[in-house]
This record gives sequence, C-alpha cells and structure tokens, in this order.
Amino acid sequence: MYSLIRQLVRPYRGTLFIILIAMMVETTMSLAAPWPLKVIIDNVAGSHRLPAWLRDLLGPALGSESKMHIALLAGAAVVLIAAIGAIASYVENYFTESAGQYVAHDLRMRTFHHLQRLSLGYYDTHQVGNLLSTITADIQTIQAFASSSTLNIFVDLLTIVSMLALMFWLNWDFTLIALAVTPFLLFFVSRFKKAVKKATHAVRKEQAGIVNVVQQALESMQVIKAFGGQKIEEEQLNAVSHATVSAALSARRVKSLLSPVVAITVALCTAVVLWRGAYLILGGVMTVGALTVYLSYLTKFFKPVKDLATTTNAIAQAAVGVDRIRAILETDEIIPEREDAIEPRNIKGEIIFENVAFAYPGNPAVLTNVSFHIKPGQLVGIVGPTGGGKSTVVSLIPRFYDAMAGKVIIDGHDVRDYQLHALRDQIGYVLQDTVLFRGTILENIAFGRPGATPADIVDAARLANADEFIARMPQGYDTMVGERGLTLSGGQRQRIGIARVMVRNSPILLLDEPTAALDSESERLVIDALERLMNGRTVITIAHRLTTIRDADQIIVVSGGSVAENGTHDQLMAWNGIYAALHRTQFVGETAKPGLQPIALPRPQPA
Repeated sequence: MYSLIRQLVRPYRGTLFIILIAMMVETTMSLAAPWPLKVIIDNVAGSHRLPAWLRDLLGPALGSESKMHIALLAGAAVVLIAAIGAIASYVENYFTESAGQYVAHDLRMRTFHHLQRLSLGYYDTHQVGNLLSTITADIQTIQAFASSSTLNIFVDLLTIVSMLALMFWLNWDFTLIALAVTPFLLFFVSRFKKAVKKATHAVRKEQAGIVNVVQQALESMQVIKAFGGQKIEEEQLNAVSHATVSAALSARRVKSLLSPVVAITVALCTAVVLWRGAYLILGGVMTVGALTVYLSYLTKFFKPVKDLATTTNAIAQAAVGVDRIRAILETDEIIPEREDAIEPRNIKGEIIFENVAFAYPGNPAVLTNVSFHIKPGQLVGIVGPTGGGKSTVVSLIPRFYDAMAGKVIIDGHDVRDYQLHALRDQIGYVLQDTVLFRGTILENIAFGRPGATPADIVDAARLANADEFIARMPQGYDTMVGERGLTLSGGQRQRIGIARVMVRNSPILLLDEPTAALDSESERLVIDALERLMNGRTVITIAHRLTTIRDADQIIVVSGGSVAENGTHDQLMAWNGIYAALHRTQFVGETAKPGLQPIALPRPQPA
C-alpha cells in the first residue's frame, strides 16, 4: 500500500513539505497554549516569580515585573499563540486539500487509463458497478489518507515525543503513569485494525452492489417500464441496500469501541494525576499552575495516541481501497504492443486468417481452426448459426482480443506487428445499434477523427444522408444528443454512425448488420449511405439477413468454431449445405410477407 501512496505523493513533495512545516508550527502552538494560564495562576494570582528562562526570553518586554504587566503579557501571548496556530492551520488545510485533490485526480486518471488498455475479455468477467465504485469511493478514501493521514502520523508521533519530554520535565513520576497504559492501547489498536479492515471490505463490497443495481436499472429504464418491472428493481435495490446498512453497522460497532476505550483510559490516568497532584501541592512540592499545565498535556498526550488509533481505521480503509485499485492496476489482461511495432501505412485491406484458434477465459474454445483469405476491396459476408463464432472472428481483426493460436494477417503483416492504436485507425465500424455519446451531433461525428474540421464533418454527414435531418434540428450540428442517442430514431443514429466512419476514412470496414432493426425507408437511406462508404474499401459484414450479402465476393460460413463453407452465394446454394439451409429458412419467411423486397448491400466499387 505504502509504495503506491509514495508514488502518488512524490510529485507534490514541495506542497507536502509546506504542510509538514505548518503542522509542526501548529503543534508547537498547541504545546505553548497552556503556559499563559500557568503564568496567571502561579505568577499573577499566586506569589511565585517567573522562571529565569522565561525572564530571559521576555527581556525588556517584561518591564517592571508588576503582576498586571505580567497578566497583560500573558493575555497577549494567548492571542499571539492562537493567531500563529490559526495561520498554520489555514495553510495546512489549504495545501492539504490541494494535494489531496491532485492525488485523487492522478490516481483516477491512472486507473482509467489502465482500464482503457485492458482487453474486452476483462469486461466480460467484471461488473461495471464494481469498477465505478472503485474509481470513485475507493479513490476518495485513498485521497484522504494520502493527503493528510500520512503527515498526521508523523506529526502525532512528533507531538507524543515532545509532550513526553515536557511532561518528564514537569514531573517524571506522573509521566510514568501515562506510559504505563500506552502498551495496552497499542495492543488494542493492533487487534482493532484487523477487525476494521475486514468490516470495511464487507461495506465496500455491498456499496458496489448498490452501484451495480442502480446502473443496470437506469440503463434499462425503457425495458423496465415496458414490462412493469419497477417493483422487481426496487426489491433488488432494497436487498443490496439493507445488506450495505448491515455491513456498515457491523463496521460501526467495531469502530465505536475505540473512543470509549481511550476515554476511560484518559479518565483513569487523570484521576491518578489529580490525586497525586493534590498531595504534592499540599506538600508544597508542586504549584497549581504546574498541575494545570500537566493535566492539559496529559489530555493532549492521549489525543495523538487516539489519533494514531483512529488513523489505524483510516489505514484499514485506505488499505481496502488500495487493494481494489491494485487489483485493476496489476491486471495484465492488456493487449501487448511490441517495442518495435510498425505503423501501418497505405493499408490496402488484404486480410488472411491462418489456422486461428481462440477461447474466452474459463470457457471452451470458440474458434478452433479458422482459415480464409480476403483480397483488397472485396465485400465478404460472415454467416452461421448463433454462437458459431462470427463476432469473435471480426473482433480479432482490430485486436479486441488476440488469437491463442494461428495468425491474423493484414497486408502481409501479423496484426501483432502493428502499433495497436494505428492499426485500429485503419478500421471503421458500423454496428447494428450505433452507440452515440452525450454531446452534440458534431462531437459524435468528430469522434471518428478528433482532428476533423467542421467542413469535413458536414461533408461526411452529407455522404451519410444525415445532413438533411440534422439541418432541421433546432441547433443543427450543435444539437445535444441524449444518453446513448435515444432522442434520435434508429435510422438517424445509424446515419450518424456512418458519418462517423466516413470522416475516419479507413480502408477496412466492419459491419454488423447495420440495417437489421430499421424500417424500409430508413433502410434504403442507410444502404445508399453505405454504398458511398464502401467504395474502395475491404468490407466484412456479419450478416443475419442473408439477402443483404447475396452479391458478396465471398460468403464465409462459420459453424462450430471453424469455417464450414466458403464461396459465393451461387456456389454455396449449389453445395446445398449449411448456408443453403439457412437461406431456405429465411427466404420462406421473408417471401411470405407481402410487399417486402429484400435489399442487398452494394458491392464495393474501386476507389
């Protein structure tokens, strides 16, 4: 844990040094605070003279040493000590908050950067709610510990040592009383830490459950309302919320033991000191002012001890957060990039699969021995039964996953030889349900190429048949798109998605049945836009409706994790195999619908 904390605070060493100086000044003022009261009790109300060291310190300011003059100086000292302490406290709080916020920002960005580098396989096995809880609540806990608790530990130890020195100087046998109970407190704290960490783990786990349930419900609100599932979702949230309450109360019971134990210990020590102090005062060995200062120090001595014990709670909570953060940062499910990786230039779009095999973690093989060859500029359809591995084949081309055996080759190079980001720049995607981000239409189209000019974006929208409906919107291209683009129709989302790929201008295009969920009018507009998009590109489309790939150069049938058939539509129909059976099933269903005319994807034209 401490290695990660050190890495986070290292860039802010200067700020931490200022905080440390401010804390030391504040501690010094806290140590000085009881002394003006001692002077009033012993040297103004009483008949004792000022100590020689104090007379030397005050020098000419002491004047005639009249009692009222001493009282005036004592009152001024109270104000001065409070003012210096207040300034130090302000500096400490200001810079502590500043350092804490930047530490949290750095850790948040580091974690998010790592999450974006992880392969999609990681997200297949991890709940998004748990990740959200880690990147918010756990980072806030680490922020509090890194910015203040680490320095507080040092200052508390310094305060304890300083007070012990002053307390020994005032009365050594009283100080032994305080030291006698310290081992008991330290033993209690060590046992307390393990219980707090275990309880905090349980709380964090249940809190992540709340995030999971709420996130799923908010993202699926339309389905929930359509099926009247509000009660079910409320019951799920009620269950995880109650579990969180139970875990939090269990943790609170553990944490609540600390203050009473320290309070009783302080009370016992104070009682002994009062009894012994009264005896010494009556014997003329100790002054009332000295006992007052000693009692103040005794109370303050146990405050840093209590703070250290409370810091144990903070350490336990931060340790839980660090464990969860490290579980992400130490995950090695990262698509590797070779140090000598090459940048793909002038990609033509030749794609070869050589004996490719792949399996998702903990599952049987999805692909076993997949081989095919796609020439530049070809339109290729990938079809097959559900679960046959169609989507997995397409996901290996941009290296969303890496093949476990065999090679995926683009333009003569294994895809693992290319720079990862540059490789993906050469590939455009149009999915069955285009995902749009919350922002303007212009920003959503520009997501395909962040450096695109407004003119480039408008040109792409025109080619995608999107400019017309965008121009009718209240703010045109500056119109805000709702969450996931739900304020737009399916056809409008698809055309914006096509414009996003148009502006990217990639030589390889991957389609996942982009017209499957559209009405006939929207379908014709999208097909027209796709025809422009596909010109001069290598196009691979996952086809659920076989009529869309009738004119494809190749149709690859993936079944049982391998290429079962490969050929043109006419060849596959003549072979009367899997493709022909799928085609007969769909053709009967579609021709039975009156007035339905199947639309085929256009063949790519030479650039």
